[in-house]
Amino acid sequence: MQNAKDLKEYREELKESLDNEFLRTTLDNFAVAYKAGRANAFKDFDLPQLIDDVACAKDAAASRIEELYEEFKKTAEAAGAHVHLAKDADEANRIIADIAKKSDCKTVVKSKSMTAEETLLNHLLEDEGLEVTETDLGEWIIQLRHEGPTHMVMPAIHLSRHQVKDLFSQVTGKEQQSDIDKLVKVARRELRRKYVEADMGVTGANFAIAETGSIGLVTNEGNARLVSTLPRVHVALMGLDKLVPSLDDALKILKVLPRNATGQAITSYVTWITGRNECASAEDGKKEMHFVFLDNGRLEMAKDPVFGEVLRCVRCGACANVCPVYRLVGGHKMGHIYIGAIGLILTYFFHGKEKAKNLVQNCINCEACKDICAGGIDLPGLIKEIHARIQDEDGHALPSILLGKVMKNRKLFHGLLKAAKFARPAVADGEGYLRHLPMMFAKDQGFRALPSVADHSFRDRWEEVKPRVSAPKHKVALFSGCVQDFVYPEQMEACAKLLGDHGVAAEFPMDQSCCGLPLMMMGEKKTAQDVAIQNMRAFENTDCEYIITMCASCAAHLKHNYKKLVEKNPRLSAQANAFADKIIDFSSFANDVLGVEAGEFSGSGEKATYHAPCHLCRGLDVHEAPRQLIEKAGLEYVECNEEEVCCGFGGTFSMKFPELSSELLKKKLDNVEATGAGVLLTDCPGCIMQLRGGLKQRGSKVRVRHVAEALADAKKK
Repeated sequence: MQNAKDLKEYREELKESLDNEFLRTTLDNFAVAYKAGRANAFKDFDLPQLIDDVACAKDAAASRIEELYEEFKKTAEAAGAHVHLAKDADEANRIIADIAKKSDCKTVVKSKSMTAEETLLNHLLEDEGLEVTETDLGEWIIQLRHEGPTHMVMPAIHLSRHQVKDLFSQVTGKEQQSDIDKLVKVARRELRRKYVEADMGVTGANFAIAETGSIGLVTNEGNARLVSTLPRVHVALMGLDKLVPSLDDALKILKVLPRNATGQAITSYVTWITGRNECASAEDGKKEMHFVFLDNGRLEMAKDPVFGEVLRCVRCGACANVCPVYRLVGGHKMGHIYIGAIGLILTYFFHGKEKAKNLVQNCINCEACKDICAGGIDLPGLIKEIHARIQDEDGHALPSILLGKVMKNRKLFHGLLKAAKFARPAVADGEGYLRHLPMMFAKDQGFRALPSVADHSFRDRWEEVKPRVSAPKHKVALFSGCVQDFVYPEQMEACAKLLGDHGVAAEFPMDQSCCGLPLMMMGEKKTAQDVAIQNMRAFENTDCEYIITMCASCAAHLKHNYKKLVEKNPRLSAQANAFADKIIDFSSFANDVLGVEAGEFSGSGEKATYHAPCHLCRGLDVHEAPRQLIEKAGLEYVECNEEEVCCGFGGTFSMKFPELSSELLKKKLDNVEATGAGVLLTDCPGCIMQLRGGLKQRGSKVRVRHVAEALADAKKK
């Protein structure tokens, strides 16, 4: 069983980063600027097509990775280079150390290489007595500080110019100024002589082109050209996943890589190297060129039907740029060596489950990383898959086990929820918030007020509120999820009323239960599958065109994950596909299918802002429907800053990592209150629970409502 103490220690480490105000401000500023820069860089492109091109090219390369290696080896060696294949990090380091020894190398300069970070190359070379100097400015800074990178593209983004000034003063023995241009000149002066004196240069590679035996390097500082040109020995260390068949494939990736990484159309330097170059420092005038390819699990991953798509990663670092958790804690806590969402996955494969087991729980499942990925990788889905695998290997945590057992038994689960209402008078205040929490849930949850269970569930009131339509325009079934069924039934009632007013007949299958997403978040994949099958069976006999859900998280899970959970069973897979095709969120149904009009409502003109639930705007790609409904309801819509950034709920995430959840909530509520709106609308009961509870603790007068409730409130009598 997973050690709870380990997670507690990890949470303490996270708190250290939360106390670093400079880190959080820097990452926030970059995240905001990055979004605008990336949008501008891609404005004239068909971005989905570009991502699909990269995914197809990388998948095709991964399917014949060993063949491409042999082709690269043959063509590169014909051009005078030496090609090596290392099965793991230790072997890669040993190959490079042996090259240095045979070539009588004493000094090494390196350009930026995440693969070298992966193998911890510097440590071995230094143990062998070599002097190793990083020449990328950020990498040199963190080398001097004896740290790892906090970002794959910007390794020292967590440091201020004042910290760098103090560091450079210590290194040079002379007091330096904090002016950035002057600090860059100090670095240039200190590093320039290193290039000239170095015996060996070590680079990474962004591409390895099989048909020509060439590598491609993408850099902004020009140091990689000096590293690969001046020393008499050049070693390029790269993963097997950098292999592509042709230059055309590399250029497809190059079109996306800098734009997705930093919002640049292209980096300052794109360097292509084939064979041995002339070298003034070599006795025969010829450079010694070595290409070292690293497996370290990549070949196995390429054959894995689930994780093969990980090899699409182009190492742009964008998944960190948009991750709300990364923005709070930085890469030293949001990864081991590789950081961000891709880092959580690669840590498991490259460095083992002990390093990964806490990291993979620190994904809030907002899907921002999936939405931004240059290779279209389902990063949050794979993170959850790793969490489930680790629990299957090491044992499931007690809370996960209990949750699974309860949710698997629908009658028990609903019975417990119904029974909770009898405790309401003792634990709830007059507004429906809990005054006291059971101790096992109470700790660190004071940043928000939590609601009590409603007096009457939606399923208990269904016969009373059910639309009665004689000649229906549409036939639908309602999926409530557990929160709107037992905590916020008034939201479902608002939906039922709108359906009835528009001549829509509705069914509510009583055997439906929780969608199962909390189980996925807890690593209980098998039980999530059982719950998915129960829910599909609950709806299989309904005569409906659509299955409407008022919860964005439920909608995305039902539509996308059910198919994956049962894909190995042909019969269930067909049923899941048919089920998924009917799923639609409330706002899309009301706005796009029913086509509700402004004339139906007598709005107040009150200022209203909106929070876009993660699984609506990214999971379902729904953006305009809820905003249009707000305006049709007669409200004055005021856009909120970072409207589509996570509120910090994440279901069980907020219970497991309350320190992070509370900080994300604080950012969101600050932005909401800055709009001056009197009402905050959204499409997810989980978000409502988080936002309403946070505003309650603030003593704010801003009301939080579901979009459906806003329509019901504004409906003409």
